[in-house]
Amino acid sequence: MKHNLTPKACLTLALMMATHMIMVAQGSEQPDQKPDMLYAPLVYDGYTPQGPSQSPQAAKSGDLYVLDAGDAWLTQAMANSSRTRNARLRAMIDNPQLVAYNANRLPEAPPEGVIPGDPRHGMLTIAPEVAPVDDVTPPDAPAVPVHNWLHVFNASLQFTQAYISGNWYQGGENNLALLGSINWNCNLNQDVHPNWLFNNALSYKLGVATTHGDSIRKYLINEDNFLFTSQLGYKAVKNWYYSAMLQFTTQFMNNYKTNTRTMTAAFLSPAELNVGLGMTYNYKKADDRMFTLAIAPISYNLKYCRNITDIDPTRFGINAGHHSRSTVGSNFEAKLLWRFSPSVMITSRVYMFTNYEYVQGDWENTLDFSIGKYLTTQFYTHLRFDRSRARDDDWNYWQFKEILSLGVVYRFATVN
Repeated sequence: MKHNLTPKACLTLALMMATHMIMVAQGSEQPDQKPDMLYAPLVYDGYTPQGPSQSPQAAKSGDLYVLDAGDAWLTQAMANSSRTRNARLRAMIDNPQLVAYNANRLPEAPPEGVIPGDPRHGMLTIAPEVAPVDDVTPPDAPAVPVHNWLHVFNASLQFTQAYISGNWYQGGENNLALLGSINWNCNLNQDVHPNWLFNNALSYKLGVATTHGDSIRKYLINEDNFLFTSQLGYKAVKNWYYSAMLQFTTQFMNNYKTNTRTMTAAFLSPAELNVGLGMTYNYKKADDRMFTLAIAPISYNLKYCRNITDIDPTRFGINAGHHSRSTVGSNFEAKLLWRFSPSVMITSRVYMFTNYEYVQGDWENTLDFSIGKYLTTQFYTHLRFDRSRARDDDWNYWQFKEILSLGVVYRFATVN
């Protein structure tokens, strides 16, 4: 006679037969005894109660196997197993504190591996399987290029424009102002040379504005500043370096007082050079937060005015009739870059020099709002204090400049 069994029935049969054979082999059960799962520890395995067990003949024909044996014993065993599991489930629901584990917190299975036998001690151990190693020499990996220098360059063109009709009740003049700037940084890669600090920065700003109040010229120079700084240092401890610092600043264009031919500034008139020895603190967190503090107890300062025929050198702290003035003193410089978000960044620079007779200093701040990839709005302030020149009736020894502009910017970075 042929009987049809479902896969589930076949699995149940195999498990029960295996359990029965093990217990018989261990002597804990005689061949005519049946194991009782009611006394096993309660372990929840996700079982849910079902209806009356179906006999193998009631299964669908699509999932059937053929067994050449009587099935009365199998039907009885499946019914007993279902009653046992339902009883265990009811015990778990009524006494959850007795459930030792659930299916998600069962002990981990032993790792896969080989099980060598030890006949002398009658022990089996699990050893990790060692993958065979082919005696093949891998091809040489390409050499990773070493970049000693990091370059960052950005250029921007800012502009402001105003039109005022001739009958505007408050008056005023039409004007157009352009401000171009170039910044280049070339720094030694500290990931490759951790004990050395060598930072170089060059910047140039040029601002041109139309003017209707000047009958001699149609435009004026309202910003002209070239600045080069360099720091060379060797690590002392943590972020501190023994260092030498250099700073040079000048302008390129001629500038005049309004409605006159009196020149106020020109190329190398003025120019200023400062060289110092001291210590530098350098801190960097990724690319969004950088701080540098340079202190030079020994510093040499040179002020120079090339054209003393058309320009009064005393405006720059140089004695009348002289092209230059040099002094020895101390200086410090602090730089901060803080990127609050991908579109908002602030940079700040504080510089001060003193020869213990006079003090001069600069404080520059730039707040940059990026609009997309190429548009930007900048708010720039420059506060200066200089006691080496004559006192002003309104501002005393202070000077101030502020620029708010909208424009385009281009940035890129390279390594070599």
